[in-house]
Amino acid sequence: MKKISRRQFVGDTSRAVIAGTVILAADQPKQREMKNIFVHHVFFWLKNAGNAEDLGKLVAGLKKLSAVSTIKQFHIGKPAATSREVIDGSYAVSWLVLFDNKADQDSYQADPIHLLFVEDCASLWKKVIVYDSVDL
Repeated sequence: MKKISRRQFVGDTSRAVIAGTVILAADQPKQREMKNIFVHHVFFWLKNAGNAEDLGKLVAGLKKLSAVSTIKQFHIGKPAATSREVIDGSYAVSWLVLFDNKADQDSYQADPIHLLFVEDCASLWKKVIVYDSVDL
């Protein structure tokens, strides 16, 4: 057996570990696709477009709404600074909610927190559009 120095051994071992990590990382597919979820995406147009107080009330209401127990994840957003012919940025606020399934979304619709949100905030919006989707 050929003798090697400690320095050479450490260097060779380090290179082998790095090479192995790179190979393993390259073999792992990126898991970006969301599966087995129910997507509920709501777009709100305010009666008083541009009114900061009304916008604040709606956002505060949505934050309270996020307490519904069947919500898996949520996002409160505004139109992004993008401009292409296919983009509709005319809404004031978007509310994206992920549920595990339709039953959880149905429960959310009947939840007292959701009903209170509608009661407290419906006077703020002039238009609401909802897009619900499930896996293909």
